Amino acid sequence: MELRILEFMNEAEKLRGRARYKDSLAMFKKILSISKRRRNIGGILDSTIAIADIYRMVGRFNDAIAYYEEALILCEALDDELTAADTMVGLGLSFRALGLWKDALKCIGRAREIYEQERDRKGIAFALWAEGGVWRVNGDLRKAIERFEESRGLFSSLRDVSGKAYSLCGLGGTNRVAGNYQKSLRYYLKANDLFKKLGDTFGIAYSHCGIGNAQRMTGNFKDAMKEFRKASDLYEKIGDIVSYSYTLWSIANVYKMKRDFQRARLYIEKTLKNFKTTKDPRGLIYCDLTLGEIECMEGKIGSAEKRFLHALTNAHQYGFKLEKCHAKILFWLLKRMVSQKTDFKHYPKKPNCHEAIGVNLSFDSIPCNMP
Repeated sequence: MELRILEFMNEAEKLRGRARYKDSLAMFKKILSISKRRRNIGGILDSTIAIADIYRMVGRFNDAIAYYEEALILCEALDDELTAADTMVGLGLSFRALGLWKDALKCIGRAREIYEQERDRKGIAFALWAEGGVWRVNGDLRKAIERFEESRGLFSSLRDVSGKAYSLCGLGGTNRVAGNYQKSLRYYLKANDLFKKLGDTFGIAYSHCGIGNAQRMTGNFKDAMKEFRKASDLYEKIGDIVSYSYTLWSIANVYKMKRDFQRARLYIEKTLKNFKTTKDPRGLIYCDLTLGEIECMEGKIGSAEKRFLHALTNAHQYGFKLEKCHAKILFWLLKRMVSQKTDFKHYPKKPNCHEAIGVNLSFDSIPCNMP
């Protein structure tokens, strides 16, 4: 690679490492333009993948997919299988964010095959971590935990502190949605310590949000809000609309549990707008569920019912087992509440779908402290 392009590349990587995504993106696009003019294939490939990675980080998933697909064509032309594997993991993570978890598994699975053929242990660990995230989205929490444990073990053996920290976050998030809140908190606290030592801004924000959610689930709303503020400030600064939006959703749920409906709506409406922009189906489902709960408590039963049914339909369409279960139980709780007013005595039993997928949750009444 030419010296000038290499210098630009190093500067762009430094900016990305400091989570200055906007500035880094502009520089990588400059590198891509220069590389194309000079027909520097290495520069074209590296900058194309970097642009895709940044688009994925800031929630522009369709743009990320377009650049990853361009990079794969170049990898094929250059017969560069390892770079193709890295690209396929990025492509898989983008599909995952759009709810296309089956496509994500295909991409990441193919990448893992290449890493195993090449005996690239770091690549294998990366693919295992990515698979863990896909299984979590699908709702197969046992598989998700297995993959995150495998990736943590492999990253630890390689002394890859960053990889280990992200695996800990994966374990923290999966254990939280499985109902293991103290475990979740321990994993996120460990990850937070590691990210601070590394100076990883995104990781610090990610783990603060996780700590906050673990505290929220134990009813420690005061400390949870402190953590959410730290996370949201950092996410807003670096321009990560997706993670920022999930943090806003968490804040909305604190207000929902405190029955401060005005503030809850304020945050959930911001979140809803962002998820529509990023086309995040899981995010939209969670907004429907939260708004449905608020409307139920406000006595707007018809509107709440529509929200829960819309969430249920979408969760079923995308094959999201956990969110489908949440929607089923909330709909059941709503109907039970209505039936009690009309003395309906033969109401069916509460669905046991959480137990069926290995989740230790008990939604007994609205509002539910949703993980």
